[in-house]
Amino acid sequence: MGEERKIAAINRKARHNYEILDTYEAGIELKGSEVKSIRQGKLSLKDAFAQVKDGEVFLYGCHIAPYSHTSQFAPDPKRPKRLLLHREEIKKIAGKVTERGLTLVPISIYFKRGKAKVELALAKGKTLVDKREAIRRKTMEREVAREIKKYRP
Repeated sequence: MGEERKIAAINRKARHNYEILDTYEAGIELKGSEVKSIRQGKLSLKDAFAQVKDGEVFLYGCHIAPYSHTSQFAPDPKRPKRLLLHREEIKKIAGKVTERGLTLVPISIYFKRGKAKVELALAKGKTLVDKREAIRRKTMEREVAREIKKYRP
């Protein structure tokens, strides 16, 4: 039974720059006008990352543009946003980040049953050689698919 997701933003560079090891779904603590802005798709995950701080997880660098119809009390677009995870998940993530030197990267922000969620990934940075290899593999798969398509009736 697939739940409907309305994707608001995707971090396209995340899968290119990082090797994704594990993913988590977290809620985001937002102000009312930020939710409206996200629904309009006015956000960027370009330089975003997450960190565990004092037993809580925060999302940094996620830019949510101010909502156009809000009053003068619009929240700071670059403010750190608290992510809502279970305590056990936070402990598990904190252990892996400190022990193995992994990074927490947001992959996407979406709406699920009316609530804003972020898909977080425990990731390991790729080297330049790994990136080139991934591009080479993708190109080869594309060429093979193109050749197969030629010979199918």
